[in-house]
Amino acid sequence: MVSNESLELARDGNKEAFHDLVYSFYQTVQRFAYQIGVKPEDVEDVTQEVFLKVYRSLHSFAGGTFTTWLYSITLNTARDMMRKQKRQQRKIEQMKQKTSSQTYTTLNVSEDAMELHELIRSLDEKYRVPLVLHYFHHQTYKEISDVTGTSESGVKTQVMRAKQKLKAKIEKEGISDE
Repeated sequence: MVSNESLELARDGNKEAFHDLVYSFYQTVQRFAYQIGVKPEDVEDVTQEVFLKVYRSLHSFAGGTFTTWLYSITLNTARDMMRKQKRQQRKIEQMKQKTSSQTYTTLNVSEDAMELHELIRSLDEKYRVPLVLHYFHHQTYKEISDVTGTSESGVKTQVMRAKQKLKAKIEKEGISDE
């Protein structure tokens, strides 16, 4: 984790401190981007774009929780990319692609979790994002509220509904616990 001192140094233009910041949060951004629906082949692009935005706007970071700010930037960058891709591919019939085991290894997601992550990725964004932030990134409802701009009670409801939808999908597809 990056200290407040390192964060301040990075804000003041210290390149080594910024490098440490990137190093500390790179995989977190990659995993979050993937978990909220960024295609595996686009995760690297989103991650790099996130850190470009962080670099450009670090001076405007007003304090608070850095990770909450970082998740917000990641979410907005991922949304922008996904909207752009939808516009480009609207007329093209999309084929569903299965993600290879190598992608999960690269993102430090075990193969045992592949089916669960595919189901999570099939949820609507309004359910997927709070669920991923809460259970995989250990964010509080308040922090998720800050990232998504949804009230805390709204976030709690979205997480609860996401769990219900996942349970229904698991029961429908007959995926068993091992």
